Amino acid sequence: MDGAHFTWCRDIIARQTQHLTRLVDDLLDISRITRGKIELRMELVEVVDILERAVETARPLIDARRHELRVQLPHAPIQVKCDRFRLAQVVSNLLTNAAKYTDEGGQIHLSAERNGDEVSIRVGDTGHGLDPSVLPHLFDLFYQADQTLDRAGGGLGIGLSLVKRLVDLHGGTVQVFSEGRGQGSEFVICLPCLPALPTDAVGAAIASAPSQDGLCVLIVDDNRDAADSLAVLLDQAGHRVLTAYDGETALPVARAQRPQIALIDLGLPGADGYALALRLRQQTELPGLRLVALTGYGDPESRQCSRAAGFDAHLVKPVDIATLQCLFAKYRNRVAQA
Repeated sequence: MDGAHFTWCRDIIARQTQHLTRLVDDLLDISRITRGKIELRMELVEVVDILERAVETARPLIDARRHELRVQLPHAPIQVKCDRFRLAQVVSNLLTNAAKYTDEGGQIHLSAERNGDEVSIRVGDTGHGLDPSVLPHLFDLFYQADQTLDRAGGGLGIGLSLVKRLVDLHGGTVQVFSEGRGQGSEFVICLPCLPALPTDAVGAAIASAPSQDGLCVLIVDDNRDAADSLAVLLDQAGHRVLTAYDGETALPVARAQRPQIALIDLGLPGADGYALALRLRQQTELPGLRLVALTGYGDPESRQCSRAAGFDAHLVKPVDIATLQCLFAKYRNRVAQA
């Protein structure tokens, strides 16, 4: 076998293995959901982050079929409480379906917009479309809209059922619309989202915050957008800000820079925020460090766990800047009185 044939065989095996892996993963997810065994890691996430992750996953197939992908992002930040990886999986499944069932060179659109206390995520295409008669059954497990023998790119009827079940677990809904065969289709996911802040709310919060000398603040959050945006706001408020995106990076930064306050997300990858707090408390060079837990959970059990780990305060996301400034002012007063 020459090199060209070897490469051809290798590529076939790689593609089929990838397809098989995807099918097995979907089947396992369906099984976990059915048995109530799936675990969602809920946190506050920007919708844009979900869309970007989904596009990154689906992009190879979209490009391979030479589709034009149009993405319309919301003008203002929209936050949802969700498992970011599972929701990205939902959107990427819909994008992949759109790419599979649209003839080469077609168009796919992805958008998100706020509608009151909900966010609508839309995935549409100019593809094969759907008979109105199949729409009520499309999310049924193992249902296949195209029953002909020639189902190029067709699956086993798992993906859309998985989409619906994951959206249900997030308290949302998913619908499909199509004008019929050859007319394309559109899937619409509706999810509850956090209330929108007035456009001048952040500026007003900073302006009305107590006057104080700047502090050295360490922000530890694996959501880079959240960490960086909070860092900008605190910097504008006169603080010296350090950022780290995981616990392993945060520890040496804290030792070297000796911050006065650390704002720590509890849901960090690897060693979580609780573990990081315990390790920071063991550092003899950081005796006066104040630890503030940042989390999406405000229940009594979560607060008790953060106290046990050594946190001085427990704040629920999204954190108001004025609240942080008041907390910082209390810290300054305690230091001054000591």
